[in-house]
Amino acid sequence: MSTAQNKAKGCPTCGADANSETRPFCSKRCADIDLGRWFQGAYAIPAVDAADDSIIDAELAASDKRRQNDSDEGYS
Repeated sequence: MSTAQNKAKGCPTCGADANSETRPFCSKRCADIDLGRWFQGAYAIPAVDAADDSIIDAELAASDKRRQNDSDEGYS
């Protein structure tokens, strides 16, 4: 990404031109504000709930069976 593109985006906190030392923010203050927002839960990464746990249950059962077979054959 070029410097012109970085300046066009601006600071995600206040919109000012980004500083090369604190990029993508314009200052340490704006970076700290953004970090505080993450800590307070203002931002979140969306998660998708598994609608069907049968796949997970099948994988766990297969893993348990492999582990049992290994222990029966003397593997640990």
